Amino acid sequence: MSAAGGYRIGVDIGGTFTDFVMQDVATGRLTNEKVLTTPADPSQAVLQGIRMLMQAHGVAPAEVVQVIHGTTLVANALIERKGVVTALVTTRGFADVPEIGLEWRYDTYDLKLLLPTPLAPRERRFEVGERIGPGGAVIEALDEASVVAVAQAMRAQGVAAAAICLLHAFRNPAHEERVRDILKREMPELVLCMSCDVVPEIGEYERMSTTLANAYVLPIFEKYLAAISRELRVLGISCDLYMMLSDGGTVHASTAIRHPIRLVQSGPAGGVQATTLIGAAAGARDVFCFDMGGTTAKACLIDNGEPLRATDFEVARVYRFKRGSGLPLRIPVIDMIEIGAGGGSIARIDRLGLLQVGPDSSSADPGPACYGQGGMDATVTDADLVLGYLGADSFLGGDMRLDVEAARAAIAGRIGTPLGLSVEEAAWGIHDLVNENMARASAIHALEKARRITDYAMVPIGGAGPVHAAHIAKKLGLSRVICPLGAGVASAFGFLAAPTSFAFVRGRVEALASLDFAALNTLLDALEAQGRALLETAGTQATDIVLRVEAAMRYLGQGYEIDVALDRAAIARGDTAELGVAFDATYRRLFGRTESDVAIEVVSWRLGVHGPRPQIELAAARGAATTAAGSLIKAHRMAWFAEARAYMQTAVYDRYAFGPGSTASGPALFEERESTVVVPPGARVHCDQSLNLVIDF
Repeated sequence: MSAAGGYRIGVDIGGTFTDFVMQDVATGRLTNEKVLTTPADPSQAVLQGIRMLMQAHGVAPAEVVQVIHGTTLVANALIERKGVVTALVTTRGFADVPEIGLEWRYDTYDLKLLLPTPLAPRERRFEVGERIGPGGAVIEALDEASVVAVAQAMRAQGVAAAAICLLHAFRNPAHEERVRDILKREMPELVLCMSCDVVPEIGEYERMSTTLANAYVLPIFEKYLAAISRELRVLGISCDLYMMLSDGGTVHASTAIRHPIRLVQSGPAGGVQATTLIGAAAGARDVFCFDMGGTTAKACLIDNGEPLRATDFEVARVYRFKRGSGLPLRIPVIDMIEIGAGGGSIARIDRLGLLQVGPDSSSADPGPACYGQGGMDATVTDADLVLGYLGADSFLGGDMRLDVEAARAAIAGRIGTPLGLSVEEAAWGIHDLVNENMARASAIHALEKARRITDYAMVPIGGAGPVHAAHIAKKLGLSRVICPLGAGVASAFGFLAAPTSFAFVRGRVEALASLDFAALNTLLDALEAQGRALLETAGTQATDIVLRVEAAMRYLGQGYEIDVALDRAAIARGDTAELGVAFDATYRRLFGRTESDVAIEVVSWRLGVHGPRPQIELAAARGAATTAAGSLIKAHRMAWFAEARAYMQTAVYDRYAFGPGSTASGPALFEERESTVVVPPGARVHCDQSLNLVIDF
């Protein structure tokens, strides 16, 4: 990226809208765009939005110096089972691991419990003769003839991609590498993924599931990237393409193509990166990120300016909110949970006669009833419109007019009349139920992380986030909500605010007391060299690269481990005691106790290489207030609030006119192009120096 000038563009494809944020590198100024997602071909919305941005602001294609992209393509391919014909090659006797799983029932009392269907059915799971022991020693040599036979069987079944996952390959990859070479020789067109490359750590089921998922989506992801790159060049944009990873880092497209499974949560990760920057600018280091878009709502806790992270994720759940009902992925991710519905989520009456919202969504096509595109179902957006929170003539800055009568008809027909409620009562029921569900899930998530949700300031993002944030905050007992300008495109903005980074993992199950520090330091040095080369290729200066080392550790005999941040210097000098102290501190923070008489073991090592976070000054990026102080209020309309149990005459403020130092009291609505901030009665609002609306209760 040129430091002298040019433009950077962040692109986030969501289930309903595709969002764009463009930064003028010289001035730091940000501009936004938002278009409906094109589900049949997501790249069309990407190109449409970029073209609109450049034309609206007079930017020549040659002036674009970086495009950073996040996409739902990987997640959607897994959820909708639209990947390629994929096979599994594994050690003899282990072909049924994808079906056996962890032998854990996610719902003990469900006699008809459903489990996710493996990406490779039984007839496409092949075994080869070989065996490597848990320490990496070869017990049985690879039967190369069995590999050739597997190639012949895969060719007969039209297999396009294969996952190679042999027993204990994370300790010794030699057999996997040889299987790859033979299969490539026999089937040159075959796409191959090895578990020793995708996820080289212990956990046979998770390792197999992750490698299979990577192979399943890699060909379509490669095709998609090629199409995007080609179309960008047609537009005249010749700069390199970067991708957003699920752990909040960005990488060059050439790196992302090897591990597309790491992009499964790329959009929400961008939102968290934006929230981190926004919270810090508002003086809040402990932030509750609430991201509510058109399809889902997610939450994440940010501690002292850093989002909580995890190494496990589930995708394509049979039951959306039941952990264990999906395909497990062992990848580095920002620790987010899905806590509820999005603006397009459909409301209905369940078989017990109770109101239910989601999990299915009207998405972009046909969309909520008020979009006027043929949707007939009542959605959260329809309810928000009927309640007066959204303006029919000001949605998307007036570019998209909403049909109030269609929304009222959908809510009356689907919810109100069957339950004997007025349209307004039914709309409030939809809105309040969504808020209650999300507040409860958020509080539980914080407790599971040994945190108190009331210690955090909420930062709502996504198009629907600011609409629901204040009501959810009151249910949680939060005292402050920080609403950023451009919340509706925050994920795309987060792409521009994210550092270039990549995380490596290597499994080595060893007792802490007997660690082989010589071998460990050799391993970490090699990963560091690899990581530095990767970041330097992406344009990061060597002096700006920061290393972070973590170990997955546990007490001997435990089945689960915790991630412990460690000092690289302590590892270099072989300081076992300091590593033990770090484990004890982390364990005590999570569980309130330690076991001094139980041995500690390390399961795997993680090394992250991180470039600097791009410097974005929010006040300069967003520009000054655009309207004279005397015209902050642009209109009034009736909006429904629980405090009055009725509609109230409510001031509608021009969000762009509300500059630093401006104040207001609820009830109030603040409209901007991408979203609306709803302020309930009794709340106080002021605008800070970064143009955030700060709501205090």
